[in-house]
Amino acid sequence: MKYQALVDGKTGDHELLLGNEAAVRGALEAGIGIAASYPGTPSSEIGDVFSIVAKASGVYFEYSANEKIALEVVAAAAASGVRSFTFMKHVGLNVASDSFMTTAYIGTRAGLVVLSADDPSTHSSQNEQDNRYYARLANVPMLEPSSPQETKDYMVEAYNISEKLELPVLFRTTTRVAHMRGDVVFGDRRPVVRRGVFEKDPARLVPVPANSSKMHVKLLGKLAEARYLSETSSLNRVVDVGVGGRAGVVTVGSTFNYVIDALEELGLSARVFKIGFSYPLPLDRIREFAAGVDELLVVEELEPLMENDIKADFLSHGTRTPVCGKEELLVPRVHELNVDVVAKALASHFGVPLHVPASGKVQPWSSPLPSRPPVLCPGCPHRGSYLAVRRAIRELGIPEPVFASDIGCYTLGMAAPFSAADYLLSMGSSVGTAGGFDVATDQRIFSFIGDSTFFHAGLSALASAIHNKHRFVLTVLDNRTTAMTGHQPNPSMLTDAVGDPAPAISIEAVAKAMGVPFVKVINPYRVAEATEAYKEATQVDGVAVIVSKQVCSLLLDRAKRAKGIWQTFQVDRDVCTGCLTCVHDVACPAIFVSEGKAEINQELCDACGVCSQVCPVHAIGVKK
Repeated sequence: MKYQALVDGKTGDHELLLGNEAAVRGALEAGIGIAASYPGTPSSEIGDVFSIVAKASGVYFEYSANEKIALEVVAAAAASGVRSFTFMKHVGLNVASDSFMTTAYIGTRAGLVVLSADDPSTHSSQNEQDNRYYARLANVPMLEPSSPQETKDYMVEAYNISEKLELPVLFRTTTRVAHMRGDVVFGDRRPVVRRGVFEKDPARLVPVPANSSKMHVKLLGKLAEARYLSETSSLNRVVDVGVGGRAGVVTVGSTFNYVIDALEELGLSARVFKIGFSYPLPLDRIREFAAGVDELLVVEELEPLMENDIKADFLSHGTRTPVCGKEELLVPRVHELNVDVVAKALASHFGVPLHVPASGKVQPWSSPLPSRPPVLCPGCPHRGSYLAVRRAIRELGIPEPVFASDIGCYTLGMAAPFSAADYLLSMGSSVGTAGGFDVATDQRIFSFIGDSTFFHAGLSALASAIHNKHRFVLTVLDNRTTAMTGHQPNPSMLTDAVGDPAPAISIEAVAKAMGVPFVKVINPYRVAEATEAYKEATQVDGVAVIVSKQVCSLLLDRAKRAKGIWQTFQVDRDVCTGCLTCVHDVACPAIFVSEGKAEINQELCDACGVCSQVCPVHAIGVKK
């Protein structure tokens, strides 16, 4: 779509939007003035859209170095009277949680919404944590939409709730809600207030112990008010499927869609309580709802939060309607739900025949499909870095090295032939865990971190490693972008979130300034030179930093296409001996085997030249 429609669209206009795009329109309709984020799937498209429309809409937008900083930017803006918005993937809220918790104590002046895009089934994440716990932990209200239209509408309502309560609102989506597409009808846009005034009030805004204890009491009072808003909110509503249904279902977010489809598949009449304002739960209305059904099934993804709250409330109020869900093993506690899983739960609980599920309408492919695991792109500079470090280790005879990895495209170095990811926790963990392995073992440690991740969470870890005299080789894989989430800028680049010139921070200069005794910049496309650099680095008694600097191959491809220049490599079959060293050592998707010899797919080759450098008989060269 043309994103300008998100800015110029009038009330009543229709657009086919992703859930993430609808979140942008909702924020614009709410009149936000400030937005900040760190990119992370499944929320990344929100930032991608803001980077395009921010200027035209009068909104300030930045990619902060991490989610904690992004939250702090918008919290300060909201405290200054400017409606503000931050968005992140679910694990990003872990990073921001320190400031998030205290923002609830301090409260807000203008509306503040924190969007957490959760990832059931870990499509692009290291875990599938359920961030609904954060609303309970911080005592803040939470909304959960189930469609793009609701995402847009709920976003507007979230700002109203935030300002009524003077609290941040947690806005939880999931991968399916973020990436589903649907018709969205636009509403009015509230005028943007871009600048405010910060009014000093230390007793309310500085949580020293004498103040914070009072803040907690006030926060609990606001939570009670939020409970009233939830009980009266139109975001919580009953949907009747069929006529005269005595089966009751309580559901929330994307699972509402599965419930409706499953009920229709089963031909089961039921009453469905759709929760949109999900914390605090509207427990009074749920009890009223339960009085009109014979039994209740709670359908939610991941943790049984609503189920446990409802069961506890029914117990304390003597409500006798049976409640079932995950505890009874009807609804799985892991991974995404879908229509078939929900249909099975409904049929089992309510005693109706399980018809052919939705997925059974189409005959599955009878032959097994080959596995297609994710791989580094053709020409990816990370491949050269891993090849060089592996060669250095082999030539030096280093036994059992440990590879501490991090979050990024380079995590794919875990796969053969590089096998260069042994341990991974979170953003920036490669540096801290490298120090842990160093002090706990006698093995040599090699860690890998990306340029964006280095600024996100690697700097303080590096300072700690230097101060505590840890010994390991840290490779900063500087491909000049935040590649994995869609090529967003980071502090090492010369442009900011909206494409304006910005000062670039040199990674090697930072490392030197911090006192790293050995810092070397390499070009990973020059394998022999890179290998020698790693050999030198292993001799350092302390932290050695290798900055592997080469632009992401996808960005190079775009530049080549724009200039009409395309160079590739080819195999001289008369010279090739069929040793397949290029296949086994480089593992590039552009290289394949044909009649016992290597061939290069000319449509995929990126002309990095790494394969030509490993060929022992020099059978690979530039195509003439």
